[in-house]
Amino acid sequence: MDIKLLQTFEVAASCENFHQTAETLYIAQPTVTQHIRQLEKELDVALFERVGKRVRLTAAGKRFLSHAKLILSQWHAGAEEMVAWKQGYKETLHIAVSPIIARTSLPSLIHRYTKEHPEVDITIKIADSIDIGLLVQSGQAHLGLSRMVPYESQLATYLMQTDPIVFAVPHYGGDMDAPLPDWEQELLTKRLLTHNHPIYWDPLLTALRQRGFAIRTMGVTHVDVTKRFIEEGLGISFLPRSAILRELFENRFMELPTPGLELPKVASYVVFPNSNLIASGQRFVDILATLYAPLPKVT
Repeated sequence: MDIKLLQTFEVAASCENFHQTAETLYIAQPTVTQHIRQLEKELDVALFERVGKRVRLTAAGKRFLSHAKLILSQWHAGAEEMVAWKQGYKETLHIAVSPIIARTSLPSLIHRYTKEHPEVDITIKIADSIDIGLLVQSGQAHLGLSRMVPYESQLATYLMQTDPIVFAVPHYGGDMDAPLPDWEQELLTKRLLTHNHPIYWDPLLTALRQRGFAIRTMGVTHVDVTKRFIEEGLGISFLPRSAILRELFENRFMELPTPGLELPKVASYVVFPNSNLIASGQRFVDILATLYAPLPKVT
């Protein structure tokens, strides 16, 4: 069976339109029709029925679709593995990483790992911390680098490092010797950009309101967008210091002290299965243990 027939069938089942299928696959519409007819002939069943200008799967088509997807998935996995093998890779390592860690700690880790283990084919999946535990537990990732302890009980979690939360406001220019803006005045007059981290926002907002602050907030769930909004003068925020080191160095942000308000700390964790961590993953953890000693286990 020609793999192209299955590819055409899968796209046609999604589009329910042979013209759109042709555009998606960059082939002529008669070729789509030919592929479907050839596949139907090989299977000796009708896979589609016409409904006006569209098509829809028959009962047989619906039944065959899951098999077609499985075959295509295995074919793509095999093709990727052969490409990796020809490039000299002998092992794989799939890592799920939170966006903040991907921007800060991950590049240096990957530099060191690939230098020491060039035979490992690495795949990085950027994911929200709340999803990383499930990705590791389900086997979609061999290990994860997360900003929170996962809920999944079958995983081992180790503390890499802690990171202070700081009050970040745009740099207003002017004399470097000028006094810093008053943090309470900033909080009262600017919109606070919240919930760009999975852990600390709810207790922090409670602490601020208990101090009597009438805060205007805007939920912005991604740190990159939060930083962009701060630069554009759309608000201020409490962010992990590691996330804004470049902006502080380039004088785009200021870090304001908050006397009387104790700010929390957040942490980075490595997460992997309690058992059967693959060898390429264990070597990655060994590097973490060297860089972030003592890498204590979270219980």
